[in-house]
Amino acid sequence: MKKKIIIVGPAYPYRGGNALFVAHLYEGLSKSFDVEVINFTRLYPQLLFPGTRQEDVSKVAIKKHPSTRLIDSINPLSWFKTINYINQKNPDLIAFIWYQPFFGFSVGTIAKFLHKKFPGRILFITENIISHESMFYDKILTKYALSAADKFLVLSDVVEKGIREMYPDKKVFRSTLPIYDCYGFDLSISKSDARKKLGIDDQKKVLLFFGYVRAYKGLMNLIEAMPFLIKEDENYFLLIVGEFYEPKEKYFEKIKELNLTKHVMIVDEFVPNEEVGIYYLSSDVVVLPYNSATQSGILNIAYGFKKPVVVTDVGGLPELVEDGKTGFIVEPKNPQALAEGIKKFFYASNFEDFSRNIETFINKNSFMTIERVFNEIIDLI
Repeated sequence: MKKKIIIVGPAYPYRGGNALFVAHLYEGLSKSFDVEVINFTRLYPQLLFPGTRQEDVSKVAIKKHPSTRLIDSINPLSWFKTINYINQKNPDLIAFIWYQPFFGFSVGTIAKFLHKKFPGRILFITENIISHESMFYDKILTKYALSAADKFLVLSDVVEKGIREMYPDKKVFRSTLPIYDCYGFDLSISKSDARKKLGIDDQKKVLLFFGYVRAYKGLMNLIEAMPFLIKEDENYFLLIVGEFYEPKEKYFEKIKELNLTKHVMIVDEFVPNEEVGIYYLSSDVVVLPYNSATQSGILNIAYGFKKPVVVTDVGGLPELVEDGKTGFIVEPKNPQALAEGIKKFFYASNFEDFSRNIETFINKNSFMTIERVFNEIIDLI
């Protein structure tokens, strides 16, 4: 009989990186385990959500899978309904997806009550420990939730170090985000055709910033790097694609102030699955100018399209980049250093080498062994 694993976290029809990770995790474990996903009925109250919508409205779902929707993040009655439901399932392992202190009370309460019946079986998969834009109460919420864990699965060195410092007596396992090669619905489209659809000239050196915009992601640094690039070559072009989760006027004003209007295209929306590829295919390099980070699904999507990256030396980003082979690593919060890293890519003699190196890197991606990791976790219970 297969061992029973319950995953608790946001899943389809919710959008975004965490739901995408759950989908890959479900797929990666379902061959060897009986897997069930406990999903949310309400993730964020709309008043607290900075975007336009929380659920995926794509025409094509990515790795669609079943889930049981039980948890309302702000309704304690739903938490105890979830506890009772999981108790009846008698799982061998309960894996909580942890990424945001907002869920500290809901997830923490569910985990603490389940721990009473299932000691040793509570796993927290930690994307990060404290959110990138943390408030004073985030540490309290985080400790409340994470203290219920018997063991942890981490996805980067920086998070592993933090967890080991907080809980030195608890077992920590290691994996990484999967390579998100699931958006290539039509890879027959050439770069030239992709650019034609977007109205971008073939001669442009296209830099892609993809994903929702928040201060910690450092988009302002990339905008301020553009004059250093354009001074050398007028063909540098910045493609900004993603929903703004903070006031966008300051970015528009900076673009205007630096006379960059003709060198920047902004697509201010959450991109449906079926349209993601057109932006990656049209780009030369994907830029992650983050001020802080743990890991990033944006980078893993780039690798899925065999696109090189320029990343800042923060958090777990450098762990995923072989400097000079799959991309370049630069100093954070430094627009000039960022510009120099981008130039290094375009100075490279053979762009195809980057794609080959990325392919080699993908084949070493540790998420490919996620089934083995979970077997090890369960064997130790």
